[in-house]
Amino acid sequence: MRPAPGTSAFLRGMVLAQFGVQVGAFTLPALLPGFMARWEMSNTEAGWLVGIFFAAYVPAVPVLLALTDRMAPRRIYLCGAALTLASHLGFVVWADGFWSGMLLRAMAGVGWAACYMPGLKALADPLEGAAQSRAVSWHAAGVGLAGALSFAFAGLFDALAGPGAAFLFGAVMAGLALAIAAWLLPDARPAPAPGRLLDFRPVLRNRQALGWIAGYTVHTWELAALRAWAVTFLVASQAQLGGPAWLPAPALLFTLAGLLGIAVSITGNEMAQRHGRGRVVLGAMGAAAALSVLTGWAGSVSVPLAVALVLLWNAAIYLDSAALTAGTVQAADKRLRGATMGLHSMAGYAGGFLGPLGVGLMLDLGGGGALGWGLAFGHLAVVTLAGLWVLRWLGRGA
Repeated sequence: MRPAPGTSAFLRGMVLAQFGVQVGAFTLPALLPGFMARWEMSNTEAGWLVGIFFAAYVPAVPVLLALTDRMAPRRIYLCGAALTLASHLGFVVWADGFWSGMLLRAMAGVGWAACYMPGLKALADPLEGAAQSRAVSWHAAGVGLAGALSFAFAGLFDALAGPGAAFLFGAVMAGLALAIAAWLLPDARPAPAPGRLLDFRPVLRNRQALGWIAGYTVHTWELAALRAWAVTFLVASQAQLGGPAWLPAPALLFTLAGLLGIAVSITGNEMAQRHGRGRVVLGAMGAAAALSVLTGWAGSVSVPLAVALVLLWNAAIYLDSAALTAGTVQAADKRLRGATMGLHSMAGYAGGFLGPLGVGLMLDLGGGGALGWGLAFGHLAVVTLAGLWVLRWLGRGA
């Protein structure tokens, strides 16, 4: 029997589907040092290869999410899961260099655009208030768990049978998500939405929603940058300083960082319920900005210190993750929730594209080493604090 939307069984099923479709998304960042050597890429090219996932997501998501205000999200989701599956298989049988990798990563970005926010909207629409906020939080936890384990699974399968096996695992999991969504999601059309399909003017007049969108943009900018480059940073630090034998491999370390981030994200949303979303976001962004400045320089001082700062920085980024998205969902006009979430996701993933690319550019400009990593991670503090200022300014005008 198919669970009804809004029930706990429906929530569990959708979180499991989102886990499956996302768990292969960070296979490439996890294996990036090997691909850089194999395909003879510069840091900037590596930034493009990681960032194109987000660049492809950006133009796709507003169209796809606005369509969920007019047609069943099920159809969009199934297409996205199928495209994700195809992109992973492409890395197994076809990818042989920078340009083929770029095309397949772009396919994966469009596939995620059709799954991430449409899946979240399917969860959020039947709920209100605290129940809706908690559903958003658990959804974020499932996606975060997939992102964290993506690094561990990639490292495991790469060690056992090479990078093709890692991408094949992602394809199998995307197929599982496709099957779950085909069974779980109803094919009912929503009530007609007001206005034209891509008319975002009503959304742009919602200052409170725009504030949360600004916060989410810099949050994703910073998170994508760290996810893309953390393993490479830790590999470089260990190569320079020779880390202690008791430290796990960098891919496993960043898996641990992601798992810690999930717990922090859920805790952050509960703190926002009790103490106010604005206070939690202010503390999280301020801490993340400070840690981004410190982390890059630590790689040339001490490997354990660099690891500790990566873990703390990742946790600070995750602290306001669910709170920012829940803020947008709750500030949105119910009739325009798809369009509002589309703009939220489009802006966020535009930041997700710029983050990895910016780190690569700064590394090339700084020439690597302490200066290169200091600039690469440290410039993100300016981005984060600028976004925090915009969020608070728009919030005062709401």
